[in-house]
Amino acid sequence: MIDNTSESRLQALIEKYNVAAPRYTSYPTVPFWDNDHFSPDEWSTRVYHSYQKSKDAGISLYIHLPFCESLCTYCGCNTRITKNHRVEIPYITSLLKEWGMYTAILKDGAPLISEIHLGGGTPTFFAPEHLAKLINGIKAQAQIAKDASFSFEAHPGNTTYEHLAVLYQLGFRRLSLGIQDFDPLVQFTINRKQEVADVQRVMREARTLGYTSINFDLIYGLPKQNLATITDTLKASLKLNPDRISFYSYAHVPWIKPGQRHYTEEDLPRGEEKLALYTAGKKLIQEAGYEDVGMDHFARIGDELFLAFQQERLHRNFMGYADRYRPLLIGLGVSSISDSWDGFAQNAKSVEEYQKLLAQNEIPVVKGHLLDPEDLVIRRYILDLMCKGKTKFVSGFPFNEAILNRLEVMILEGLVMVEEDIITISPLGKSFLRNVCMQFDLKLQQSKGEKKLFSQAI
Repeated sequence: MIDNTSESRLQALIEKYNVAAPRYTSYPTVPFWDNDHFSPDEWSTRVYHSYQKSKDAGISLYIHLPFCESLCTYCGCNTRITKNHRVEIPYITSLLKEWGMYTAILKDGAPLISEIHLGGGTPTFFAPEHLAKLINGIKAQAQIAKDASFSFEAHPGNTTYEHLAVLYQLGFRRLSLGIQDFDPLVQFTINRKQEVADVQRVMREARTLGYTSINFDLIYGLPKQNLATITDTLKASLKLNPDRISFYSYAHVPWIKPGQRHYTEEDLPRGEEKLALYTAGKKLIQEAGYEDVGMDHFARIGDELFLAFQQERLHRNFMGYADRYRPLLIGLGVSSISDSWDGFAQNAKSVEEYQKLLAQNEIPVVKGHLLDPEDLVIRRYILDLMCKGKTKFVSGFPFNEAILNRLEVMILEGLVMVEEDIITISPLGKSFLRNVCMQFDLKLQQSKGEKKLFSQAI
């Protein structure tokens, strides 16, 4: 019988399964989209039908604000580095024009919005009054659900009281603070500087204003990180008592993000050292009273994310984990990805191309994937595994047997349990969730690992 608590056994599994793996914010994953059979016209049709089927649920709206004043070299997001704040108003004008195009596609007057999330880049790069212009412009062409959730990402070093106050007045109640690590050498290496005092100030001001949920983003596996620095960072973070914590592995993909070449792989913790960062960090988080609610995410009991997990209504999309499921996600802005459940579309990745398409009165999507019935089944399998830790086979689906065959070794290793047609991730298997999902991923299996596409799983 396998001893799931043995450190040597866990180390052996880590070494075996620490392979390149998708994070599964979608299925199919972006590298396997069939762009040849995608068209903006068909995408518009799918958006319309998705909304017609789910009007009462409303729309999730993601708005990408790409600008940053300096490059954080670890970052894998689509960013534009500039200190020229004159870019703000033209970009907001473009966002509002794109939103107007979508409201025209929906043909429903003022569509219902259930969720807004501002991501980046650095949303707080924008002046508070310009963010107000953006959100008021969105609201002018929409209805807002009574239980709507508004959230934004913030850099502790440049988030002012005015940012917090203006966004609170506009309906925002959640913010996510990108902390990553507090160690001075790590911060210097990744070019990301903020003091504990910056976070304390933002937390104090946000709580005073009435923000109800604050998330910390923390990363393990960063260059120059070690067990002492990650422990100090976690202890300092936990003292600040956030409602949620995202604690995830650094994605080293320098072939995609050249900024990551500012340091070498010799600077990165690897193997047993990286495992120690992960296990020590997770232990500290859980000992502080946070519950594991999905891959890399932890929440206080009582937080909406925990309640959604407990009630099996947790959802995962391109924004990560969400406490609500809305069939239609519309992404506005450079590189944003939209999701109609049966289709994905991604916007142009440069500001210039994005604004050029809008100037031509064209919806600025440049690639996408239209899901077929096979895709939809596999998408549901993987989404259930990521959000519920289990999934149920669809009777008669022709690939069920092949999936079970690929899972055989994981079943023997104690990572997965199978009872009739239900596949469940074991407590040990939670650390290998991405690897389990890979066994369901038909596109990945068919590719036979021909391309270098993803970061390491652990």
